[in-house]
Amino acid sequence: MIKNKTFFCDIDGTIFVYRKFETYTTSEPEPIMSVIEKLREWYDKGEHIVLTTARPEYMRYHTQKELSKYNVPYHTLLMGIGRGARYVINDMDPAKEGLRSIGINLKRNEGFETINLSDYDL
Repeated sequence: MIKNKTFFCDIDGTIFVYRKFETYTTSEPEPIMSVIEKLREWYDKGEHIVLTTARPEYMRYHTQKELSKYNVPYHTLLMGIGRGARYVINDMDPAKEGLRSIGINLKRNEGFETINLSDYDL
């Protein structure tokens, strides 16, 4: 049985070039295509995409419109998360080798160009 992976991906600074909250409704997002293309690839392979953002809940419709405009695929959009460090806490199967949660930190606004994805078990 193949178990699909789940990818948690931040929006601002990761999918779109970072903008300040107060400019969301008055400026257009600038897409970071290397990330959007990778999300499309994973989505098409059946992986689960969870987008996360500190954007407040009242910006959900606006955020969905921006994501739709650039054809950013996702299954779940989690709004209003904290702006500090993010941690994934997951169990590990003692009968299987390998990590069950992996963190990938991208430099803000630079997409996947600054890392080697082959270093990760994707």
